[in-house]
Amino acid sequence: MSQPQAIHLSDYLPPAYRVRHTELTFDLDPAATRVKARLHLERHPEREAGAALELDGEQLTLESVAIDGQSLGADEYQLTEQGLRIEGVPSRCQLDTEVTIAPEANTALEGLYQSGGMFCTQCEAEGFRRITFYPDRPDVMATFSTTVIGQAEREPVLLSNGNPVERGELPNGRHFVTWEDPHPKPCYLFALVAGDLKKVEDRFTTMSGRDVTLQIWVEEENLGKTDHAMASLKRAMRWDEETYGREYDLDLFMIVAVNDFNMGAMENKGLNIFNSAAVLTHPDTATDAAFQRVEGIVAHEYFHNWSGNRVTCRDWFQLSLKEGFTVFRDQTFSADVNSAPVKRIQDVSFFRTAQFAEDAGPTAHPVRPDHYIEIGNFYTLTIYEKGAEIVRMLRNLVGWEAFRRGSDLYFARFDGQAVTIEDFVACMAEASGQDLNQFMLWYSQAGTPEIDAHGEYDYARAEYRLVLRQRTPATPGQADKQALHIPLRMGLVGTKSGRDLALTLDGESIGRDGVIHLREEEQEFVFTDLAEAPVPSLARGFSAPVKLNFPYSREDLAFLLANDSDGFNRWDAGQRLALLALDDLIAAHRNGVEKVMDTRVIEAFRTLLRTDTDDKAVLAEMLTLPSEAYIAEQQPVVDVDAIHAARQFVKQSLAGALRDDFLAVYQANVDAAPYAPEPEQIAARSLKNVALSYLMSIEDETAVSLAQRQFEAEHNMTDVRHALTLLTHSSRDDLADPALKTFGQKWAHDPLVMDQWFSIQVSRPQDDALERARFLMEHEAFSLTNPNKVRALIGAFAQNRVNFHRLDGEGYKLLANAVIELNRLNPEIAARLLTPLTRWRRFDETRQDLMKAELERIQAEDLSPNVYEVIEKALA
Repeated sequence: MSQPQAIHLSDYLPPAYRVRHTELTFDLDPAATRVKARLHLERHPEREAGAALELDGEQLTLESVAIDGQSLGADEYQLTEQGLRIEGVPSRCQLDTEVTIAPEANTALEGLYQSGGMFCTQCEAEGFRRITFYPDRPDVMATFSTTVIGQAEREPVLLSNGNPVERGELPNGRHFVTWEDPHPKPCYLFALVAGDLKKVEDRFTTMSGRDVTLQIWVEEENLGKTDHAMASLKRAMRWDEETYGREYDLDLFMIVAVNDFNMGAMENKGLNIFNSAAVLTHPDTATDAAFQRVEGIVAHEYFHNWSGNRVTCRDWFQLSLKEGFTVFRDQTFSADVNSAPVKRIQDVSFFRTAQFAEDAGPTAHPVRPDHYIEIGNFYTLTIYEKGAEIVRMLRNLVGWEAFRRGSDLYFARFDGQAVTIEDFVACMAEASGQDLNQFMLWYSQAGTPEIDAHGEYDYARAEYRLVLRQRTPATPGQADKQALHIPLRMGLVGTKSGRDLALTLDGESIGRDGVIHLREEEQEFVFTDLAEAPVPSLARGFSAPVKLNFPYSREDLAFLLANDSDGFNRWDAGQRLALLALDDLIAAHRNGVEKVMDTRVIEAFRTLLRTDTDDKAVLAEMLTLPSEAYIAEQQPVVDVDAIHAARQFVKQSLAGALRDDFLAVYQANVDAAPYAPEPEQIAARSLKNVALSYLMSIEDETAVSLAQRQFEAEHNMTDVRHALTLLTHSSRDDLADPALKTFGQKWAHDPLVMDQWFSIQVSRPQDDALERARFLMEHEAFSLTNPNKVRALIGAFAQNRVNFHRLDGEGYKLLANAVIELNRLNPEIAARLLTPLTRWRRFDETRQDLMKAELERIQAEDLSPNVYEVIEKALA
């Protein structure tokens, strides 16, 4: 392939022509679907007269093209691999095209493709150009009328966006349904599904009294796995009305579960298409985490109806305008309906592990990038998760009431339009009266800001002086960074009372849990009238997406773990305390000296285990050690073997010293009540399973017996999967193999459960994990063309740090081979799978050489733009 060219934000121009209305007719056939498109065009008022009409199109066979009913000859248009160009088009006209496409051959899963005999679409970001010739860009918004024709026996269900307005029978066993969507939308929100599906139906009455029909369409065998998704949808609809005043705007809302899907789900207007893993749940087959994930994703896609659909992005550089805002909305929804502290801890734990790593790697980019080669590579944690953290900061800066006024203004002012991040932030500035110009730097500046802090208590003056200095490391293409506006929630915890002290700053009270604003490279904050020396509790609730460096002693951290009123910072103090102990042990392993456990960590954990608490979910998080991936991010050079050995030593030391305490916690949380994915039950199961993990780390007979009984009881998939993981990851094959065989035989018929079976095996710390991965890639339940299978097996193996990073390089080779093959089949998945290899510079020289060699081997292939862009950045 020729070298792909970058697209730059600075080159943005509106399209030469807008589409006022789009009429589509699909005559479905797996090998040769015919698509007729009638576009009602008008010249864009901001573009010069005489500009050519340019329509995107890929892998389309053009059958005919006409303007205002007059067919065009081959010499009257230009047809390329990228699209169709026509000169001299009238300022208002009707364009008719007919194309043929082959859905059954579409392994990229973009545009119209087949999944298990079902027709379905994925058009975000640029899949619509694989359906018909069209200005495939988000700032072209049109109303759509879609007629779908299919075989009545093969495709009894024909779905598209909007409301069904006509249906009928046709000759030769065919039938049709016509759908009208009255709301203007960009083509990336177009959707079509056709196949042999069954529906689960419910109703919802909006706050204005309108009746909305809710449907979830699935294959017949999955009819019993939709209750949770339907309940989650109704909760999300009510929450969005109560929290944001947003009401659903069509008579019908549909969700379809699809087995082959590149992403989690897609918010197509009125017809959400979901990866089956993101919608199907049952206590026998789905874990608590899966139930919560489904609830969050259903809410996320529904919330897009306003933050993404009714108001959309002007261009793909503004992607976080919809995704960051909507992730923030789904996070706060999940926090409201579940445990808010646990939700925050889990979100931040993931963010600091994965997004911080992205910011520190070769693919680092701002929340609003200034250029890209392939937009599919920018559906990243930076766009989504960091974008959400920026919105959270904005909410905290202006306050909830002003934030709500700003969101109301945003939706009212820009309804039916494609806009920019500036438009969103300007509404917040107008609603709050605050100057947010410096805050906008968060969107344009890449990298994770670091705050170096130190403080000192003056006994004579009863003052605490806190000095903060901010810096953001250089990132690709951005060597020099400007000072950001960083709002930090904080408290000062009195060392005598163990309570938050009243905060007086510059003569004004800011409460006991206040916000300070760091705007300069260095600032000093002096808190007065403090009757006792404090320990600072900084960045409470992770109030800004920064790395905070404060010289806490281990005694300080143990104090905060016991006394901080902020649940998130109590958890964080425990994580920091564990990390200090882990640092010592990593150094000991590397230097070949005896490992000695820090007794202060043991005593802190003993206190946690023996303190009565009503919040078992938070306690479970506090007892969970930092992951190997997070520990690695704290090291200047990643030593995978030392990290694994040190973490295992800490876990076993805690288990040995506190065995009876962990056993008591386990037994106190065993519950035979019928399963329910409710917060109280989830919390108890989480705490029980954390305790069992510690007990199984020393593999005594009591722990083994508990794990086996939990596995055999088959009470719910959360407990079964956890027990299976512990048995499989044990050092004893006589525990692992029988359990895996039993589980695999029982669930061979269920693709989603088999995905769990794959992941558990290839994440085994024993050195046979690579061989298991190779063996399982030949298993009849695995397919390289199914993204879920690829993520469950190859993606999970690449997260198995000790085995993926084997010193013989075979782990890297397995991943590279998969990327090379997927580059031909599904470039989007291939590019995402590459991420672990792109971090090669973080490792020792031997592993660097091995990883770089695999990247260069991939680079020598005929690469898709997706993979090309990632490889070029990784090797730059």
